[in-house]
Amino acid sequence: MALLTKIRLKDHLRETRLFRDRVVVAVILVLLLVSGLILRLINLQIVNHDHFTTLSQDNRVKVQPLPPTRGLIYDRNGTILAQNLPTYSLEVTPERVEDMEKTLAGIGRIVEISDSDRRRFERLRKQKRRFDSIPIRIRLDPDEVARLAVSRHRFPGVEIQAKLLRDYPLGPVTAHVIGYVGRINQEELKTIDTSAYSGTSHIGKNGVEKTYEEMLHGKVGLQQVEVNALGRVIRVLQSQPPEPGRDLYLSLDAGLQAAAMEAFGDYTGGAVAIDPRNGQVLALVSQPGYDPNLFVEGISPKEYRALQQSEEKPLFNRALRGQYPPGSTVKPFIGLGGLETGVTDITRKTFCPGFFRLPGRKHKYRDWKKAGHGLVNLSDAITQSCDVYYYDLANRMGVDRLHAFLSRFGFGRRTGIDVAGERPGLLPSREWKRRARKQPWYPGETLIMGIGQGYFLSTPLQLAHATAVLAAGGIDHPPRVVQATLGSGDPAPVPLPPPQPVVLEKSLPGNWDDVVDAMVQVIEGRRGTARRIRDERYRIAGKTGTAQVFTVKQDEEYDADKISRKNRDHALFIAFAPVEDPRIAVAVIVENGEHGGSTAAPIAKRIMDYYLMGDR
Repeated sequence: MALLTKIRLKDHLRETRLFRDRVVVAVILVLLLVSGLILRLINLQIVNHDHFTTLSQDNRVKVQPLPPTRGLIYDRNGTILAQNLPTYSLEVTPERVEDMEKTLAGIGRIVEISDSDRRRFERLRKQKRRFDSIPIRIRLDPDEVARLAVSRHRFPGVEIQAKLLRDYPLGPVTAHVIGYVGRINQEELKTIDTSAYSGTSHIGKNGVEKTYEEMLHGKVGLQQVEVNALGRVIRVLQSQPPEPGRDLYLSLDAGLQAAAMEAFGDYTGGAVAIDPRNGQVLALVSQPGYDPNLFVEGISPKEYRALQQSEEKPLFNRALRGQYPPGSTVKPFIGLGGLETGVTDITRKTFCPGFFRLPGRKHKYRDWKKAGHGLVNLSDAITQSCDVYYYDLANRMGVDRLHAFLSRFGFGRRTGIDVAGERPGLLPSREWKRRARKQPWYPGETLIMGIGQGYFLSTPLQLAHATAVLAAGGIDHPPRVVQATLGSGDPAPVPLPPPQPVVLEKSLPGNWDDVVDAMVQVIEGRRGTARRIRDERYRIAGKTGTAQVFTVKQDEEYDADKISRKNRDHALFIAFAPVEDPRIAVAVIVENGEHGGSTAAPIAKRIMDYYLMGDR
């Protein structure tokens, strides 16, 4: 019994030692943990104090870009051509959305989100950063804004944003000269200064909007805002306002532009009107036009396809990019070249039997008038548009002199107009053909060049510019669209310095007068090809032209009734008025219009009547 009692007795010494050891271990662990905590606090509060203070500040304070207001665009009379209209858009910040599909489905039950809206959103989502705000719906109406505002708390990361959206009140009338803005794409992101476009999603795509992008855009501003844990703005701490873009004042006359487009009726083509005294562009028309407002926030695939597939090609800027054989409209310039180079004189006559042959050749180069014009001098040749006279003159001048003289009027190169997208046309030469075609130049090609056909190509702008130089007596004012700009601190529009004019050399001033007199007879002469537009109120100097769409064979005759409209000749007309003191020079090209005198000349007359006489 005593032995059993002894076995059951506890070993207090051992238990005490064990407890003490455990306490020591626990104390050591606590000390280690406390030491780790102290070291961590030292790291946070002392070693990396500045770093974590900055991070904390960044969590509380955000720097937001303030996009500048884009400058407005006006015509010469103060009519607004491009403006900024307030609108509401629904935007999503992907970084703050946990389930994007669920969020978009929920929004779709409140306001309509089309398939094109979703496609545009997904496209922009790939281009933007996760913390960038991306529009899912634009141009919300007041009812949609109200419904979304009530339910906004259900959708973190979704905001209704008020912004200014670019708008073009005249739509198709000025589309090809003003251009439009659109969303910045990946290619543009590689070339632009991204800091200058912080908070800005649009950039000028073509026309004046593109050429003067830097002026119109303005300078971005910044603001520091305090945000809560959800990222919502509590207050603005500091702000640096943006600098608005400069307004532009154009030489364009919006009423004249609309009248010119209306004058085309169902025809397609291009027209340009210039003030020969200073190079100011009064009208720049490409018919048909298109609605540039469709492109501002991204055009739908269906609408874009319709524009691309249209036979009338409304997206093609015919005034700047349409390259057409100038036809007989270049005869005054070639005739002047013959006079200035001494190859011919105003009295020298050529017999026109209705065709021309090179010496020793059988091939006939036909005149438009089958029976011929008989004996004609330079004035007669311009008035009646005699081809044979110009075959002979071009043959005697040669391609080298033709090229050298016509290049003085700007043919074959860009005019340098301040509207993006101009093409240079083509003024052929021996060197050009050897380089481009790997072939020599043939004498027959010189004859064809002499009547504005063959390889010779010109834009309506080039024709108008050359006509303006002729009207100004050889003073070349480079064409310009923008006259002045207006900034927020300017009391009045500030004129842009005009380009320096170039004065063409003259052999005899009387040569120029002789050519102008002949152009007057095109309108006033009994046999003038544009006599139907004669006006007693003011005198016009002009020249008709016809450009072949396809070549008629030697044994065939051109018969419009047997040819589809798209294969019929183009109709051209150039003119300036009043003859005594020219204030407007015009070039018109009507695609498949056939006859310059009956189709293109009345359009030019409508333009001149509106500008000179105020005919509405």
